[in-house]
Amino acid sequence: MSTNRVLAFLELLQARPGLTGPELAERLEVDVRTVRRYVRRLEDLGIPLEAERGRYGGYRLMPGYRLPPLMLTGDEAAAVVLGLLAGRRAGLTVGEGAAESALAKIQRVLPDALRDRVAAVEAMVGLTTRSAATSRPSGATLLTLADAARRRLRVRLAYRSFRGQDSERTVDPYGLVFHSGRWYLTGHDHRRGEVRTFRLDRIGRAETTEEEFAAPGEFDAVAHVMESLASVPYRYEVEVVLAMTMEEARRRIPPTVAALAPVDVRAMDGSAVDGSAVDGSAMGGGVRMTGRAERLDGMAQVLAGLGVPFTVVGPPELREEVRALARRLEGWAGQASRR
Repeated sequence: MSTNRVLAFLELLQARPGLTGPELAERLEVDVRTVRRYVRRLEDLGIPLEAERGRYGGYRLMPGYRLPPLMLTGDEAAAVVLGLLAGRRAGLTVGEGAAESALAKIQRVLPDALRDRVAAVEAMVGLTTRSAATSRPSGATLLTLADAARRRLRVRLAYRSFRGQDSERTVDPYGLVFHSGRWYLTGHDHRRGEVRTFRLDRIGRAETTEEEFAAPGEFDAVAHVMESLASVPYRYEVEVVLAMTMEEARRRIPPTVAALAPVDVRAMDGSAVDGSAVDGSAMGGGVRMTGRAERLDGMAQVLAGLGVPFTVVGPPELREEVRALARRLEGWAGQASRR
């Protein structure tokens, strides 16, 4: 359904209240069924309509209702539009078509000159970040959980796990976190008796109760979600020692990929991934990287991309993946040199 057509329909209702379905269809060059779809769309957006039945009945906005004027400067309008565009690309927006309808509303109420300039920003600005291909949670779910977390009220959730198992949960919501295109809720799960992390797009229903809870002091919702994501039960448990400093490791390895801890490389046996000797005294202190992975070929590429010596503690399959990657790179390099 074209947002511009829906806005044109709204313009007609404001300018000519009482037009019948056939009259609206004729002016918009659509059929009557499409007009009824426009009506339902406006009602979904919270715009109150009256439909008078009968031979001379028609559609009109509720008495006294008009879209309020939006007084924005050029900088403010650009900031809002850029925020919506970036949020849509990153997956930060919620609900299907929320960003598009918000942009259309803003353009509808801006002065003509500023509207054209804002439309130019939307049309001409390109974003280099990859578009998030994740499913978006409903806006109602996000608002319910945010309000419950702020008011310290317990919630009941209908939740579906990544294995497709449905369950009912009672949760004390501590906070909401947006990371890598997804929304997460972290809080105390009374069913499991511990702090858990839930994806919002897997929450089918969220209801606020009247039961209050006491949130733990100094709780860092972002840190907890990052740690939870790093410990997702994937197929392989990975442990690697990297010849780099903790500062460099934290800067280059996201906490969702692995947990990091300092280690004395000189205390190790000096066995590199390919079986050759590694000079531990030259490497000095290092970092133990532990995490989980579903596929080891991707982990091998991550390790190779770090560009530092490393020792694979486990699993043995990761060593084979690293060696296979090295053989592929050597083969590709040889092909390039022969051209």
